Amino acid sequence: MKLKVYADRMSQPSRAVLIFCKVTGIDFEEIKVELSKRQQLSSEFKEINPMGKVPAIVDGRFKLFESHAILIYLSCAFPGVPDHWYPADLFRRAKIHSVLDWHHSNLRRGAATYILNAVLAPAFGRSLNPQAAAEAEKILSLSLSTIENVWLKGNGRFLLGGFKPSIADLSMVCEIMQLLDEKDRRRILGPHKKVQQWIESTRSATSPHFHEVHNILFKAKTKFQVQRSVHANSETESSLKTTISSKM
Repeated sequence: MKLKVYADRMSQPSRAVLIFCKVTGIDFEEIKVELSKRQQLSSEFKEINPMGKVPAIVDGRFKLFESHAILIYLSCAFPGVPDHWYPADLFRRAKIHSVLDWHHSNLRRGAATYILNAVLAPAFGRSLNPQAAAEAEKILSLSLSTIENVWLKGNGRFLLGGFKPSIADLSMVCEIMQLLDEKDRRRILGPHKKVQQWIESTRSATSPHFHEVHNILFKAKTKFQVQRSVHANSETESSLKTTISSKM
């Protein structure tokens, strides 16, 4: 039976799994689970992932969730996947695992929390939270510095000094691509030249699938920027009214 990938392309982990399948030539069926419609909480989907999150896969009778576990499984279960994605060498595999474990506790904690509170909240019926976004940005910026000073300190174009991307490169670059606003990208990524080069190297190595899977994100960019601008103007108006009232 064909591999089934349950995903929402607005989700970073979903995009990483979809791009990986396309780049490596894995035959699969993409099944959309729209987070904005809370489809991930349906009883049908929770039969696949009781945690109610995407992505998840079904390979025959085997079900699996958590994107890093999925990427590792796909690398091992499907013949023909190039070794650089998840090397057979035990030491390189262990290093990749260390990056993946670090990712969810650091880069993802900063990036996902920042994007939710600075941009995406209205799509989920929530209000933007500038204070939470500012705190998350600090974690994100620190994470980018760590990537440069630890994971990208070798001579290669990719993490751990690699000359070809691994599943860790793909997963983490997809995380950073969520920075939709150009001002955000310039401010947050500007000081990190190595990170910028690494993003472009990973994008190039997975072309054209990288752009195709991210296209929904690029299209949403204008919409979210307008929402953010309206929210900012509303906050300014409210602040002015408060100031005026206090002086009357």
